Amino acid sequence: MWAAAPLLLLLLLPPLARLCRRGAARLEPAGRAVLITGCDSGFGHLLALRLHRLGFTVFAGCLCPGGDGARRLQREAGGGGRLRVLQLDVTRSCDVRAAKELVLRHLPERGFWGLVNNAGISTFGETGWLPMETYEKFADVNLLGSIRTTLAFLPLLRKYKGRIVFMSSIIAYFTLGNGIYSMTKAAIEKFCDALRLEMKKFGVQVCIIQPGNYARSTKIQPPVSAEEIWNELSEEEKAVYNKEYVQERANFFNSILSEGSTNGNEVVDAMVDALTSPAPKARYVVAKLKEKALVFVCALFPTVVMDFFLSYALSK
Repeated sequence: MWAAAPLLLLLLLPPLARLCRRGAARLEPAGRAVLITGCDSGFGHLLALRLHRLGFTVFAGCLCPGGDGARRLQREAGGGGRLRVLQLDVTRSCDVRAAKELVLRHLPERGFWGLVNNAGISTFGETGWLPMETYEKFADVNLLGSIRTTLAFLPLLRKYKGRIVFMSSIIAYFTLGNGIYSMTKAAIEKFCDALRLEMKKFGVQVCIIQPGNYARSTKIQPPVSAEEIWNELSEEEKAVYNKEYVQERANFFNSILSEGSTNGNEVVDAMVDALTSPAPKARYVVAKLKEKALVFVCALFPTVVMDFFLSYALSK
C-alpha cells in the first residue's frame, strides 16, 4: 500500500496544481514594469505589444532602436507613454547598465515586476563547420547575455518579488543540425534551474519557455544556403565532406524550417501566463504533439534510444 503512495502523489499533483491556478486571482498589471530583451521582431515584439495592451509599463529592449522593427513597435503601441523602446545589446555591459538606469528613472508606482530574457540568435552547421568566433558569439548572446541582464536586475526583482522569464527551446533536449543553438539553450536551462531554487526564499519566481519549431513566426533562422556554407568551410573540412553532403544537410534543415508554426501568439500566451499567473509553471512546453513526444523520449529513455531516432531522421 505505502509503496504506491509516491506514484499516487505524482498522478495527483498536476490536477491539484491546475485547481490552485484557477482558484487564485491573476496579477493586476497596472503600475508594474517589465523589461523585455530582443523586441526588434519575433516573440519579444509580440510580447511587448501584448503586455502594453494588458496595462503593464513596458521597456522594450531593441538591438536597433532606430530600425524598422523598433519603429513599428512604437507605432503599434500608440501613445500613452507606457511603452519605451531602448537600446539594448545584451552582449554589452554598458547597454545593460544604461537600461537599468532608464528603468529606475521611470519606474511606475508598483515597481519592477518582470524581466524577460528573450534575445537570441540561431544558425546551422555541423560541429566542425563553425569557427571558434561563432561559438563565442552564440555563447555571449544566448547564454551570457541572459545572465548579464539577470544579474543587473536581480536587486530590483528581489525588492519587488517579481518574475524572471527565460526563452529556451525544446532544442535544449536534442539537436538536428544546430548543435551550437542547442548548447546555449541547454546551458541556460541549468542556469535557470539553479536560479529558480535560489530565488524562492525571496519570493521571485523563475520560468522557462520551451517553444517547438516557430522558425516561420520569429524569423530567427532564415533558410540556409549550401553554397554559402561550402564557401565558408575550412580546407580541412572540405577534405572530409563534399558539396553533395552539405546540400543534403541544408535541404534537410530547410525542410524543418518550412514546417515551423506561424502562430507566435501561442508562445506569447505562455509568456504572459508566466508573468501574470498566481502559480506559474517552472517550464512551459509550447510545441506540436510530435515535438513533445520527442522531448518525452529524450528525457525518459536511454541516450541510445534517442540517438537511434535522431540518426534515423538524419538518414532520411
